[in-house]
Amino acid sequence: MIGTFFRLKTRRLKALGILALAAALFLPALSTPPRAQEKTEFSVCWSIYVGWMPWGYLQDSGIMKKWADKYGISVEIVQINDYVESINQYTAGAYDGCSMTNMDALSIPAGGGVDTTALIVGDFSNGNDGIILKDKTALADIKGQNVNLVELSVSHYLLARALDTVGLSERDLTVVNTSDADMIAAYATDEVTSVVTWNPLLSEIEANENATKVFDSAGIPGEIIDIMMVNTDTLAANPNFGKALVGAWYELMAIMASDGDDGIAARTAMAEASGTDLAGYDAQLATTKMFYTPAEAVAFTQSADLPKTMQFVAEFLFDKGILGEGAPSAEFVGVAFPDGSIFGDENNVKLRFDTTYMQMAADGAL
Repeated sequence: MIGTFFRLKTRRLKALGILALAAALFLPALSTPPRAQEKTEFSVCWSIYVGWMPWGYLQDSGIMKKWADKYGISVEIVQINDYVESINQYTAGAYDGCSMTNMDALSIPAGGGVDTTALIVGDFSNGNDGIILKDKTALADIKGQNVNLVELSVSHYLLARALDTVGLSERDLTVVNTSDADMIAAYATDEVTSVVTWNPLLSEIEANENATKVFDSAGIPGEIIDIMMVNTDTLAANPNFGKALVGAWYELMAIMASDGDDGIAARTAMAEASGTDLAGYDAQLATTKMFYTPAEAVAFTQSADLPKTMQFVAEFLFDKGILGEGAPSAEFVGVAFPDGSIFGDENNVKLRFDTTYMQMAADGAL
């Protein structure tokens, strides 16, 4: 087997060889996928990250149970501390849905042949990911440096997009694969002069006197997207599953957005579950563009910018050799959008952005 799982409590890792490992583990399941049937018991998984903490609270607070009961089903929400493992378990069919980024959804389940739908587009990184230089103040100063980051993660993607803005490419520097667990200690050494990472590591490193954040994800708004992805066939056979998840999510979003007692209590619980306090969690929310209303999420998902973003992502994945085994081009996997347009192979559509259920929530039809 190729590749190594790194155990993280973030959504960020994309380990080398993960697709080959997934294929070795799950080939029998993916080669002849059974057609989804109607059922009443469902499960989804999630991992620790600011935009995904609501999933744990939905389970603990009973909000999910209330919505599941409304539709005569049960939904279990399971926390998995290893982000990549959560996606692989979803890909293998152990879960009906999983929280993941748009990039990882395209490369792992969709690239592996599992038809997947973006049910809830929850947020995008709007400053949570960034590039820091030591004793330098401009992004162009990164030229010729060793850059420490988690290779093939969204940090790597952010770097590629940032370099485009100053006429540089990865050929102008050297990427040094560095675990997120080692990033702060690495920055403290004289040898490390440039890092790309995410919060809360980003804020902690930026607090150093010799550190300057020269680019962050606010410079590519809407490109690093956090989503609850679900199995397309399961959703089609069980629309009540989608209705219950979406209804529960937006009930909690309304609570979270409030500065009343309920909102503070909910965010405090999420903060504690993620290892910080309310101030720390609210600071992370400030650099996360949360879609607190379904109308916001629908508008974002229907925008003309999303297909462009997914083309950027597909080209990055193809360039790094992680867009499905043997992918001949960046258009290997078809990605469908709400207006019916498709980027990539229309005969191999495996990732779908569908606003149907979010629109139901916006219309009060759940």
